[in-house]
Formats: sequence, structure tokens, C-alpha cells
Amino acid sequence: VQLVESGGGLVQPGGSLRLSCTASGLNFGDLNMAWFRQAPGEEREGVSCIGWSGDYRTYADSVKGRFTISRDNAKNTLYLQMNSLKPEDTAMYYCAAGGFCGTVLREYSWNYWGQGTQVSVSS
Repeated sequence: VQLVESGGGLVQPGGSLRLSCTASGLNFGDLNMAWFRQAPGEEREGVSCIGWSGDYRTYADSVKGRFTISRDNAKNTLYLQMNSLKPEDTAMYYCAAGGFCGTVLREYSWNYWGQGTQVSVSS
């Protein structure tokens, strides 16, 4: 199983980034997918998740209205469109597969993880 994130980088406050996570070695279309993030010195937190069909999505309160999660099962790829970025969004962003997609994302419930992509928001 391999999850590979991309799309991170340095952006100014108010800017946008689109993260991607390409999966291999698993039945992507059968699995819930999620994005987590971890800032230096802080615990990993759930950002958003999406059900296997794409019909069910949840977001952390801190990103609602700014971030949009989506998936393309034909391409085995998960996305996170991030708009109106703030300095407090600075973190390593990880995609995860195979867990429980609820209003609160628990790190321990997710089976597979990528290596992460760094997002830095600074002027």
C-alpha cells in the first residue's frame, strides 16, 4: 500500500493550494479517505474526510467554508482544495485511508498513511 501526497508549498495568507494524494496497492474506491495535519509541537488533527462514494464529507470547524475535499476513484486520487489560507494552516498534511469517517476524526482508526506534504502560509 502506498499513499503519496503532493501539492504542498509556501503561499501567502489568503492564497490557495490544492493537495493531491495518489493511492496504490489498495481498493481505493471502497475506502473512506481523509486528510490530517500536524503543526510543529502539536498533535495530529483531522481536517476532513470523504466517504468511499464521495457523497459524505466532513470538515473540522477550523477549515469549514475554506477547504473542499474531493476524490476521483477512476484515478485513485484524493484532493484537498484549500482557499483563503491562514498562517495557522501551516502544517504537514497527511492523507489517510480506510478509517471511520465521522464528525470527529480519530487518528487511531485510520489504517494507511502517506508521508505528508508541507504547507506553509506566511507573508
